[in-house]
Amino acid sequence: MLPPTFRRAFPWILRAWWVALPFTAGPAFADALHTAPDAVRTLASVGLWVLWAAGLAATLVPHPVSLTALRVLAPAAVVAAVAAAVGGASSALAVAWTAVAAALVLAPDTGMLCVNGPAYPNERRFPLRAPAPLLLGPIELAWAFAVAGVVAGPLLLADREWLWGAVLTAVGIPVAWLLLRSLHQLSRRWAVFVPAGLVLVDPIGLIDSVMVRRQQVRALGPAPADTRALDLTQRAPGLAIEAQFSEDVDVAVVGAGRKAGAPTKTQALLFTPTLPGAFLDEAKDRRLG
Repeated sequence: MLPPTFRRAFPWILRAWWVALPFTAGPAFADALHTAPDAVRTLASVGLWVLWAAGLAATLVPHPVSLTALRVLAPAAVVAAVAAAVGGASSALAVAWTAVAAALVLAPDTGMLCVNGPAYPNERRFPLRAPAPLLLGPIELAWAFAVAGVVAGPLLLADREWLWGAVLTAVGIPVAWLLLRSLHQLSRRWAVFVPAGLVLVDPIGLIDSVMVRRQQVRALGPAPADTRALDLTQRAPGLAIEAQFSEDVDVAVVGAGRKAGAPTKTQALLFTPTLPGAFLDEAKDRRLG
Protein backbone atom coordinates (compact mmCIF):
# COMPACT_ATOMS: atom_id res chain seq x y z
CA MET A 1 0.00 0.00 0.00
CA LEU A 2 1.30 3.47 -0.87
CA PRO A 3 2.41 5.86 1.91
CA PRO A 4 -0.33 8.42 2.75
CA THR A 5 1.73 11.36 1.47
CA PHE A 6 2.38 9.70 -1.88
CA ARG A 7 -1.26 8.62 -2.12
CA ARG A 8 -2.43 12.22 -1.73
CA ALA A 9 0.03 13.33 -4.42
CA PHE A 10 -0.76 10.44 -6.77
CA PRO A 11 -3.51 12.20 -8.83
CA TRP A 12 -1.15 15.08 -9.59
CA ILE A 13 1.70 12.74 -10.49
CA LEU A 14 -0.61 10.98 -12.94
CA ARG A 15 -1.77 14.28 -14.44
CA ALA A 16 1.76 15.69 -14.74
CA TRP A 17 3.00 12.49 -16.38
CA TRP A 18 0.17 12.63 -18.92
CA VAL A 19 0.74 16.35 -19.61
CA ALA A 20 4.37 15.57 -20.50
CA LEU A 21 3.52 12.91 -23.10
CA PRO A 22 3.64 15.26 -26.13
CA PHE A 23 7.16 16.33 -25.15
CA THR A 24 8.50 12.84 -24.36
CA ALA A 25 6.66 10.61 -26.86
CA GLY A 26 5.53 13.19 -29.41
CA PRO A 27 8.90 13.54 -31.23
CA ALA A 28 9.10 9.77 -31.75
CA PHE A 29 5.58 9.70 -33.18
CA ALA A 30 6.41 12.61 -35.46
CA ASP A 31 9.54 10.83 -36.74
CA ALA A 32 7.57 7.64 -37.35
CA LEU A 33 4.95 9.53 -39.37
CA HIS A 34 7.50 11.60 -41.33
CA THR A 35 7.47 9.33 -44.39
CA ALA A 36 3.72 8.65 -44.36
CA PRO A 37 1.45 10.23 -47.00
CA ASP A 38 0.31 13.73 -46.12
CA ALA A 39 -3.31 12.76 -45.44
CA VAL A 40 -2.31 9.84 -43.22
CA ARG A 41 0.21 11.97 -41.34
CA THR A 42 -2.30 14.75 -40.78
CA LEU A 43 -5.08 12.40 -39.62
CA ALA A 44 -2.73 10.50 -37.32
CA SER A 45 -1.32 13.71 -35.84
CA VAL A 46 -4.77 15.16 -35.21
CA GLY A 47 -5.92 11.85 -33.75
CA LEU A 48 -2.96 11.67 -31.37
CA TRP A 49 -3.67 15.18 -30.10
CA VAL A 50 -7.37 14.46 -29.66
CA LEU A 51 -6.67 11.24 -27.76
CA TRP A 52 -4.06 12.95 -25.59
CA ALA A 53 -6.58 15.71 -24.77
CA ALA A 54 -9.21 13.07 -23.97
CA GLY A 55 -6.77 11.35 -21.62
CA LEU A 56 -5.89 14.64 -19.95
CA ALA A 57 -9.58 15.37 -19.41
CA ALA A 58 -9.99 11.90 -17.92
CA THR A 59 -7.23 12.58 -15.37
CA LEU A 60 -8.83 15.92 -14.44
CA VAL A 61 -12.43 14.67 -14.17
CA PRO A 62 -12.45 11.48 -12.05
CA HIS A 63 -15.26 9.15 -13.11
CA PRO A 64 -15.64 5.44 -13.98
CA VAL A 65 -15.85 6.48 -17.65
CA SER A 66 -12.53 8.28 -17.20
CA LEU A 67 -11.02 5.07 -15.81
CA THR A 68 -12.11 3.10 -18.87
CA ALA A 69 -10.80 5.81 -21.21
CA LEU A 70 -7.40 5.93 -19.52
CA ARG A 71 -7.05 2.15 -19.47
CA VAL A 72 -7.72 2.04 -23.19
CA LEU A 73 -5.55 5.02 -24.15
CA ALA A 74 -2.44 4.40 -22.03
CA PRO A 75 -1.67 0.88 -23.36
CA ALA A 76 -2.38 2.16 -26.87
CA ALA A 77 0.31 4.80 -26.35
CA VAL A 78 2.78 2.07 -25.36
CA VAL A 79 1.97 0.07 -28.49
CA ALA A 80 2.37 3.17 -30.64
CA ALA A 81 5.75 3.96 -29.03
CA VAL A 82 6.99 0.39 -29.55
CA ALA A 83 5.79 0.49 -33.17
CA ALA A 84 7.70 3.74 -33.66
CA ALA A 85 10.83 2.11 -32.22
CA VAL A 86 10.47 -0.92 -34.49
CA GLY A 87 10.04 1.46 -37.42
CA GLY A 88 13.42 3.03 -36.68
CA ALA A 89 12.34 6.18 -34.83
CA SER A 90 14.57 7.13 -31.90
CA SER A 91 12.01 6.42 -29.22
CA ALA A 92 13.65 4.91 -26.13
CA LEU A 93 12.31 7.80 -24.05
CA ALA A 94 8.88 7.44 -25.68
CA VAL A 95 8.70 3.73 -24.84
CA ALA A 96 9.83 4.29 -21.25
CA TRP A 97 7.54 7.27 -20.65
CA THR A 98 4.44 5.64 -22.10
CA ALA A 99 5.19 2.42 -20.18
CA VAL A 100 5.30 4.33 -16.89
CA ALA A 101 2.12 6.18 -17.87
CA ALA A 102 0.41 2.83 -18.45
CA ALA A 103 1.67 1.54 -15.10
CA LEU A 104 0.25 4.61 -13.35
CA VAL A 105 -3.09 4.24 -15.12
CA LEU A 106 -3.32 0.54 -14.25
CA ALA A 107 -2.38 1.14 -10.61
CA PRO A 108 -5.13 0.51 -8.03
CA ASP A 109 -4.94 4.13 -6.89
CA THR A 110 -6.10 5.32 -10.31
CA GLY A 111 -9.13 3.08 -9.94
CA MET A 112 -9.80 4.50 -6.47
CA LEU A 113 -9.48 8.05 -7.78
CA CYS A 114 -11.85 7.54 -10.71
CA VAL A 115 -14.61 5.43 -9.18
CA ASN A 116 -14.91 7.84 -6.24
CA GLY A 117 -15.24 10.89 -8.49
CA PRO A 118 -19.06 10.83 -8.64
CA ALA A 119 -19.48 9.22 -5.19
CA TYR A 120 -21.40 11.03 -2.45
CA PRO A 121 -19.22 12.64 0.23
CA ASN A 122 -20.33 10.14 2.88
CA GLU A 123 -19.56 7.02 0.79
CA ARG A 124 -16.30 5.38 -0.21
CA ARG A 125 -15.92 3.03 -3.16
CA PHE A 126 -13.26 0.32 -3.49
CA PRO A 127 -12.80 -1.20 -6.96
CA LEU A 128 -12.88 -4.98 -7.29
CA ARG A 129 -10.17 -6.93 -9.08
CA ALA A 130 -10.96 -8.24 -12.56
CA PRO A 131 -12.12 -11.88 -12.75
CA ALA A 132 -9.26 -14.27 -13.47
CA PRO A 133 -10.93 -15.85 -16.56
CA LEU A 134 -10.90 -12.42 -18.21
CA LEU A 135 -7.34 -11.41 -17.32
CA LEU A 136 -5.32 -13.59 -19.67
CA GLY A 137 -6.84 -13.19 -23.09
CA PRO A 138 -10.39 -11.80 -23.23
CA ILE A 139 -9.59 -8.33 -21.87
CA GLU A 140 -6.50 -7.93 -24.04
CA LEU A 141 -8.28 -9.16 -27.17
CA ALA A 142 -11.28 -6.91 -26.55
CA TRP A 143 -8.93 -3.95 -26.07
CA ALA A 144 -6.94 -4.75 -29.23
CA PHE A 145 -10.02 -5.13 -31.43
CA ALA A 146 -11.59 -1.97 -29.96
CA VAL A 147 -8.49 0.13 -30.68
CA ALA A 148 -8.03 -1.39 -34.13
CA GLY A 149 -11.72 -0.86 -34.89
CA VAL A 150 -11.42 2.86 -34.21
CA VAL A 151 -8.06 3.43 -35.93
CA ALA A 152 -7.74 1.10 -38.92
CA GLY A 153 -10.66 2.22 -41.09
CA PRO A 154 -10.04 5.99 -40.98
CA LEU A 155 -6.31 5.54 -41.64
CA LEU A 156 -7.01 3.35 -44.68
CA LEU A 157 -9.46 5.93 -45.99
CA ALA A 158 -6.82 8.63 -45.54
CA ASP A 159 -4.44 6.41 -47.53
CA ARG A 160 -7.06 6.23 -50.34
CA GLU A 161 -7.81 2.55 -49.71
CA TRP A 162 -11.47 3.28 -50.24
CA LEU A 163 -12.95 -0.21 -50.23
CA TRP A 164 -11.17 -1.67 -47.22
CA GLY A 165 -11.26 1.67 -45.44
CA ALA A 166 -15.03 1.92 -45.84
CA VAL A 167 -15.60 -1.70 -44.81
CA LEU A 168 -13.39 -1.49 -41.73
CA THR A 169 -14.88 1.85 -40.70
CA ALA A 170 -18.46 0.61 -41.11
CA VAL A 171 -17.75 -2.62 -39.22
CA GLY A 172 -14.94 -1.60 -36.89
CA ILE A 173 -16.47 1.40 -35.16
CA PRO A 174 -19.73 -0.33 -34.07
CA VAL A 175 -17.73 -3.37 -32.93
CA ALA A 176 -15.34 -1.08 -31.04
CA TRP A 177 -18.29 0.62 -29.36
CA LEU A 178 -19.70 -2.71 -28.18
CA LEU A 179 -16.30 -3.88 -26.92
CA LEU A 180 -15.65 -0.60 -25.09
CA ARG A 181 -19.04 -0.89 -23.40
CA SER A 182 -18.09 -4.39 -22.26
CA LEU A 183 -14.70 -3.21 -20.98
CA HIS A 184 -16.44 -0.40 -19.12
CA GLN A 185 -18.25 -2.97 -16.98
CA LEU A 186 -14.88 -3.66 -15.33
CA SER A 187 -14.80 -0.03 -14.17
CA ARG A 188 -18.24 -0.33 -12.55
CA ARG A 189 -17.41 -3.06 -10.02
CA TRP A 190 -16.82 -1.99 -6.44
CA ALA A 191 -17.52 -2.51 -2.76
CA VAL A 192 -18.86 0.71 -1.31
CA PHE A 193 -19.24 1.87 2.26
CA VAL A 194 -22.36 3.95 2.79
CA PRO A 195 -23.78 5.35 6.04
CA ALA A 196 -26.35 2.54 6.15
CA GLY A 197 -23.77 -0.24 5.70
CA LEU A 198 -22.05 -2.00 2.79
CA VAL A 199 -23.00 -2.44 -0.89
CA LEU A 200 -21.41 -4.74 -3.48
CA VAL A 201 -21.82 -3.62 -7.09
CA ASP A 202 -20.76 -6.02 -9.85
CA PRO A 203 -22.63 -5.93 -13.19
CA ILE A 204 -20.50 -8.87 -14.37
CA GLY A 205 -21.10 -11.28 -11.50
CA LEU A 206 -24.30 -10.07 -9.85
CA ILE A 207 -27.81 -9.66 -11.22
CA ASP A 208 -28.54 -7.06 -8.53
CA SER A 209 -26.31 -5.18 -6.14
CA VAL A 210 -25.96 -6.70 -2.67
CA MET A 211 -26.99 -4.25 0.05
CA VAL A 212 -26.20 -5.14 3.66
CA ARG A 213 -27.32 -2.99 6.60
CA ARG A 214 -24.75 -1.94 9.17
CA GLN A 215 -26.37 -4.01 11.92
CA GLN A 216 -26.21 -7.13 9.71
CA VAL A 217 -22.42 -6.99 9.29
CA ARG A 218 -20.88 -9.23 11.94
CA ALA A 219 -17.25 -9.34 10.72
CA LEU A 220 -14.99 -8.18 7.88
CA GLY A 221 -11.51 -9.59 7.38
CA PRO A 222 -9.14 -11.68 5.26
CA ALA A 223 -10.80 -14.91 4.17
CA PRO A 224 -9.50 -18.06 5.90
CA ALA A 225 -8.37 -20.95 3.71
CA ASP A 226 -11.24 -23.19 4.84
CA THR A 227 -14.00 -20.62 4.39
CA ARG A 228 -17.45 -21.78 3.26
CA ALA A 229 -18.59 -18.29 2.25
CA LEU A 230 -20.32 -17.66 -1.06
CA ASP A 231 -17.49 -16.88 -3.47
CA LEU A 232 -18.00 -13.69 -5.50
CA THR A 233 -14.30 -13.24 -6.34
CA GLN A 234 -14.61 -15.00 -9.72
CA ARG A 235 -11.10 -16.33 -9.01
CA ALA A 236 -9.61 -12.83 -9.09
CA PRO A 237 -5.99 -12.75 -7.85
CA GLY A 238 -5.19 -11.06 -4.56
CA LEU A 239 -6.36 -11.16 -0.97
CA ALA A 240 -10.04 -12.06 -0.68
CA ILE A 241 -12.14 -10.37 1.98
CA GLU A 242 -14.79 -12.34 3.84
CA ALA A 243 -17.91 -10.51 5.02
CA GLN A 244 -19.90 -12.36 7.68
CA PHE A 245 -23.50 -11.45 8.47
CA SER A 246 -25.73 -11.95 11.48
CA GLU A 247 -28.61 -13.16 9.28
CA ASP A 248 -29.24 -14.47 5.78
CA VAL A 249 -28.63 -12.07 2.90
CA ASP A 250 -30.10 -12.58 -0.57
CA VAL A 251 -27.48 -12.64 -3.35
CA ALA A 252 -28.52 -13.00 -7.02
CA VAL A 253 -25.45 -14.35 -8.82
CA VAL A 254 -24.98 -14.51 -12.59
CA GLY A 255 -24.15 -18.08 -13.59
CA ALA A 256 -25.01 -20.98 -15.81
CA GLY A 257 -27.76 -23.17 -14.52
CA ARG A 258 -29.27 -20.51 -12.27
CA LYS A 259 -32.78 -19.28 -12.75
CA ALA A 260 -32.57 -15.62 -13.74
CA GLY A 261 -33.09 -13.44 -10.71
CA ALA A 262 -33.31 -16.34 -8.25
CA PRO A 263 -31.37 -15.29 -5.11
CA THR A 264 -29.08 -17.44 -2.99
CA LYS A 265 -29.24 -16.99 0.77
CA THR A 266 -25.93 -16.73 2.56
CA GLN A 267 -24.47 -15.51 5.86
CA ALA A 268 -20.98 -14.92 4.43
CA LEU A 269 -19.50 -13.97 1.09
CA LEU A 270 -16.10 -13.34 -0.50
CA PHE A 271 -14.92 -10.51 -2.75
CA THR A 272 -11.53 -9.14 -3.80
CA PRO A 273 -10.94 -5.37 -3.62
CA THR A 274 -7.86 -3.98 -5.35
CA LEU A 275 -6.70 -2.42 -2.06
CA PRO A 276 -7.75 -4.86 0.70
CA GLY A 277 -5.67 -3.12 3.36
CA ALA A 278 -7.25 0.26 2.65
CA PHE A 279 -10.67 -1.42 2.55
CA LEU A 280 -10.21 -2.91 6.03
CA ASP A 281 -8.85 0.39 7.36
CA GLU A 282 -11.99 2.13 6.10
CA ALA A 283 -14.16 -0.53 7.72
CA LYS A 284 -12.32 0.01 11.01
CA ASP A 285 -12.75 3.78 10.79
CA ARG A 286 -16.48 3.31 10.19
CA ARG A 287 -16.69 0.72 12.96
CA LEU A 288 -18.22 -1.75 10.58
CA GLY A 289 -17.83 -5.42 11.47
